[in-house]
Order: sequence, then C-alpha cells, then structure tokens
Amino acid sequence: MATTTVRLDEDEERILDGLAGIYGGRSNTIRQALRLLWVRAERQRALGALLEQWAEDAGPIDEAGVAEMIERYQL
Repeated sequence: MATTTVRLDEDEERILDGLAGIYGGRSNTIRQALRLLWVRAERQRALGALLEQWAEDAGPIDEAGVAEMIERYQL
C-alpha cells in the first residue's frame, strides 16, 4: 500500500478530525473521500456523454434545459 503526504491547513485538519470519528480514522476518511470524488467524476462524465448523445439525437440543448437538469439532479 502506498503512502502519500497531504498538507492540510487548520480548517482542513479540523474537518478531517471531525470526519475521522465517523469513518473510522483519518486514513479511512481520506479513502472514502477519494471514492466519493471518483463517483462524482464518473457521474459528470456519464452526464456529459448523455448530453452529447442527446444533442446528436435531438439537436442542441437549450440553457434552460441544462439548468433544469442541474437543479433536478443536484449537479
């Protein structure tokens, strides 16, 4: 298993310490955060692919439609 050094400011330290009690330690908290970021990035990638396909199939998407999707799916 690799070791990575992360420099945190005081606020980030406080956040990490607060979450460490929930997620079983500082390392587990950081691992969980990485997983959540990965899921978020994958969702954004999938949404981009969906929007591209939609534009190909139905034409360009208007800004109001995009704003509605952002609100509906909390993106």
